[in-house]
Amino acid sequence: MFTGIVETMGRVSAVEPLDATESGGNGFTITIDNAKVVLTDVNLGDSIAVNGVCLTVTEFNTERTMFKIGVAPETLRKTNLGEFKVGQQVNLERAMSATTRFGGHFVQGHVDTTVTIHSITKDPPNSLIIHFKVRESDIEFLSYIVPKGYVCLDGTSLTVIDVDWPNRLFSVMLIAYTQSKVIMPTKTVGALVNLEVDPMGKYVENIVRGMVNAGSGPLMTLVENAVEKIVNKK
Repeated sequence: MFTGIVETMGRVSAVEPLDATESGGNGFTITIDNAKVVLTDVNLGDSIAVNGVCLTVTEFNTERTMFKIGVAPETLRKTNLGEFKVGQQVNLERAMSATTRFGGHFVQGHVDTTVTIHSITKDPPNSLIIHFKVRESDIEFLSYIVPKGYVCLDGTSLTVIDVDWPNRLFSVMLIAYTQSKVIMPTKTVGALVNLEVDPMGKYVENIVRGMVNAGSGPLMTLVENAVEKIVNKK
């Protein structure tokens, strides 16, 4: 579990193909340096979120400045890690401990899909508003994105400003401080960004679906009453 509060920006120093027997085929080993902040108390097998993707540390150097992770084909399909190039920066966050102060929102490190940066506009004096476009095949994920709710974008916990269903867009704002601490401002229109929606929406949907499938009973009556009130209001 993570918070979406990026601890530091590391740097990709190597991307090497994995042996097919290790990864199931077409996987990679990625080496990340400039990572001392997140390696002070690391152990082999620990989890570190890289651009919001929960990955297992398989190796680190004695100086604790560099670590390696293995990336399987399914991860490459769901995330932007397949686009990693040597020299690019990445967001890093260690998994939460029992004593961690909680500053973001509950982030699992399980990326749902990637979205595309649709536009970047300045909001004077020094903020940025970024609009993201959801693929038509991923339109379902907009159901979990609500104004003033949370999303995790490349491992950064951000508050949603607005959702535009007809155009499959949602937007967030980056204040000056955040811009200096995460990789988002280095990206341009058209770039892919990892998206993890707030898992609480999924849990609520699952509960409601279970009640609807049950077909009757007091819980179903509550759902019917709630839906009727929403419809009447609209």
